[in-house]
Amino acid sequence: MEIGLVGKPNVGKSTTFAALTLVDVEIAPYPFTTVTPNRGVAYVRAKCPHEEIGGDCSPGNAACRDGVRWIPVNVIDVPGLVPGAHEGKGLGHQFLDSLRAAEGFLHVVDLSGGTTDEGVLADPGAADPAREAAWLEDELVFWVDGVLERNFDREARTAEREGRPVDSWIAERLTGLSVPPSAVVGALRDAPVDRLHPSRWTPDDRRRVARAILRASKPRLIAANKCDRADRAAADRLAEQLSPLPVVPMSAEAELTLRKAARLGLVRYRPGDPTFTVVDPSRLSPPQAKALDGLRGRLEPWNGTGVQRALESLVYDGLHRIVVYPVEDEQRWTDSRGRRLPDAHLVPAGIDARTLAYRVHTDLGEGFIRAIDGRTHRALAADHPLEPNAVVRIVSRR
Repeated sequence: MEIGLVGKPNVGKSTTFAALTLVDVEIAPYPFTTVTPNRGVAYVRAKCPHEEIGGDCSPGNAACRDGVRWIPVNVIDVPGLVPGAHEGKGLGHQFLDSLRAAEGFLHVVDLSGGTTDEGVLADPGAADPAREAAWLEDELVFWVDGVLERNFDREARTAEREGRPVDSWIAERLTGLSVPPSAVVGALRDAPVDRLHPSRWTPDDRRRVARAILRASKPRLIAANKCDRADRAAADRLAEQLSPLPVVPMSAEAELTLRKAARLGLVRYRPGDPTFTVVDPSRLSPPQAKALDGLRGRLEPWNGTGVQRALESLVYDGLHRIVVYPVEDEQRWTDSRGRRLPDAHLVPAGIDARTLAYRVHTDLGEGFIRAIDGRTHRALAADHPLEPNAVVRIVSRR
């Protein structure tokens, strides 16, 4: 899975990326600090089931700390977007081309309103974060429409003559954007267009379809950054203006500070915690102690930095992912090497047993016989949907 960090320049995208991944990137208060994409790995949390069976787990792909698994998610931070990016303004083409594999977007906006459309720092309140959220979606719509419009009329007429469903050839056209066919089917059902006669579509019709496809295939969450420089009323107002688009207030700068301090052993802090504790006050210089005290006060009204919450809200609620644990012994919950609950897989909600088998290994999918629930020890059919946090043994001929 890959998540794209998007937004206009200088709103804190790279700081968010650094906070989520602890990858060192250039961060500076001027536009286009990022000129090439940054890639890294972030993590989402899930309760580990090992306590249900007694004993510890043996993590492979996802570490377990205090009963919590940390499951990896790929993150890409792309160059900032300005209005007209689809026409190549700013670094638009680089931005758009880098997002093809992203399954969802964390859209970072400046909740304080202190950044212009071009990414220049301004007085708080000078810019409107709701307007910022709207024009960025428009840029993404133009991006998708740009892929659709090439030879659209000719292909539409050909499809009509051949009796080919419009969703099939549009899905083929959008394969390079990692748009699943199901998203195209749903978007065409919802968009007010003539599905039988796409050759009659106007450019506005095509863009309506592009918008519907974008919303269905690449969910977006608004990460309202710099919340410690704004107030709760601003966050509530933005959430109301953008509803039903989810909005999570956050402070990427605070999260990065705390993760670095925790790595140095200065504070006890786990991403997602509402607060932190200083390990040994005597190790802090007076400026450090003052800075951490001030940080604690600024974060208290927000119940934490919000960065981990934003990522997990997009992954679990927006992208509808669940965590499952494939094992080879449904009694002990171990693999062939005796490791208990070695791997945590982040998969689409509603995934069936056979599809999980293919995700684990192609041979398991092709030789699938049945699955066994690790809790009830009951056999599961190939099309049985798996529950969140399921522990499953795949029985296969191979």
